[in-house]
Amino acid sequence: KKTEQELKDEEMELFTKYYMEWKGGKKSDNISYANIPRFYYRLPAEDEILLQKLREESRAVFLQRKSRELLDNEELQNLWFLLDKHQTSPMIGEEAMINYENFLKVGEKAGPKCKQFFTAKIFAKLLHNDPYGRISIMQFFNYVMRKG
Repeated sequence: KKTEQELKDEEMELFTKYYMEWKGGKKSDNISYANIPRFYYRLPAEDEILLQKLREESRAVFLQRKSRELLDNEELQNLWFLLDKHQTSPMIGEEAMINYENFLKVGEKAGPKCKQFFTAKIFAKLLHNDPYGRISIMQFFNYVMRKG
């Protein structure tokens, strides 16, 4: 028969074993947990000057990169010129329209910054009950200005 101390030791050993398995001390058979990226990083404290500077610098670099992706005035004017040049007749009232084939042609000529806007998904999103399967040039241009 086991003594009371031996029973307590055995209980503690089992508790530790099960707790470590539950807590993740023993590696799980499911490897997908290792692929989940870390998504939260705490903000640096006031006395962590180096971490604060690193955060400021990384934010500035991020904003610069995003700024370079935006279309400048000249690129927007060029895009409007290309859209206007490739419009598909007939016009609906005052509104110029463009079909998918010409839409793709403009996408090739517009440059690398504009490439992201010339997709089938965006064309379909802007397509409304036109009997010729076209989208409004003005609606597309406004979409680019809002998203870009």
